[in-house]
Amino acid sequence: MDIKIGCDPEFFLKKDGKFVSAFGMVEGTKANPLPVPNGAVQVDGMALEFISDAGTTSEEFLGNINSVMKNFRDIIAEEYEFVFSPVAEFGAEYIASQPPEAKILGCDPDYNAYTGLANPKPNGEVPFRTASGHIHIGWTENEDPLHPEHFEACRMLTKQLDHVLGIGEQFWDDDTVRKQMYGALGAFRPKPYGVEYRVLSNAWLRDDRLIEFIFDTVKLATEQLLDGETYYPPKSLAAPKFGVHDSYAYFKDRTTRTKVKHKAALVDSVFYPRYHTLRYGSVSMSIQKKAQEYMDAYGGSIDLWIDTARKELGEAV
Repeated sequence: MDIKIGCDPEFFLKKDGKFVSAFGMVEGTKANPLPVPNGAVQVDGMALEFISDAGTTSEEFLGNINSVMKNFRDIIAEEYEFVFSPVAEFGAEYIASQPPEAKILGCDPDYNAYTGLANPKPNGEVPFRTASGHIHIGWTENEDPLHPEHFEACRMLTKQLDHVLGIGEQFWDDDTVRKQMYGALGAFRPKPYGVEYRVLSNAWLRDDRLIEFIFDTVKLATEQLLDGETYYPPKSLAAPKFGVHDSYAYFKDRTTRTKVKHKAALVDSVFYPRYHTLRYGSVSMSIQKKAQEYMDAYGGSIDLWIDTARKELGEAV
């Protein structure tokens, strides 16, 4: 089965150099998005949001995003500037003047991959709003999002992505304000088709090369998890009621749609030898190479990325 990747980023509008509310500017809402070619568009509070169709290649992923953005540009008047900023400072008075619907923050709860618990709802009594760049990864279909096995598979992939994108985000996004409300490491939401990785801001949508890098990294990290290679410390694999063996076999089973009667036996013969030899806090060489190419272009340091990942996440969990 192909791994499918989509996104639902938010962004802000500016007029005459000032942030303005997008509420009411498009017909689409969270409950009823407005379909457009390759996705859908909607308002999200005072921001705009779009949903891109899932793609199986970086070219398709980028093409879907650009197609939806073009349709958004046709809907919104040219006098408004599209701003992919993680934070928009509107001011308390301006926010207070908005309709109640525009001031609502959040929707369904998301979860912490390291605790398995729901994250607290953010405080809306602030003079700013934040925007995210969530990634949706699909490898299955029609799953119960809260089924313990599927939920654990989502936790595993979220931890995997934290060690490459959650930590790596510092190279293209220096924001710290949004992280006080949204996007803590480990943030995810289980979905019937897979998982929504909710750590990243919208800053990765500023550059086409970075968009393709995000796709390639997510796909590679997912594929390598399916092969039994984790980038995070082995002890963080533990989950209530499901051990390492059950989790790996379940993840593989749900991706290939094959029937596995003896999951522990399968994982012992296929996955565990590789898992057992993984270095603590390791990051795969293929991920390192891909990241290095991007970081070289932008003057970053992949060594710092890896060292930080090992220190901040390796010690935290």
